[in-house]
Amino acid sequence: MTLNRHRDKDGTEERKRNDTLVRTLRNEYGEELAPKFRSDMQLGTLKARLGLESDATLNDVLRHYDLKK
Repeated sequence: MTLNRHRDKDGTEERKRNDTLVRTLRNEYGEELAPKFRSDMQLGTLKARLGLESDATLNDVLRHYDLKK
């Protein structure tokens, strides 16, 4: 799967805010992302439910679901 993520001017991936909704992330990364969780859950809550720190990156969440190596 090719992921087309927004990058900042210096080429680094833009960080997703913790108030981003899971439904928004599914639109970009697919329905495999957090399939057991509600689409109106915020990313910060998802991180907590997965046992990740609030400052964990979206890449950490994607790795949890094997969507990124």
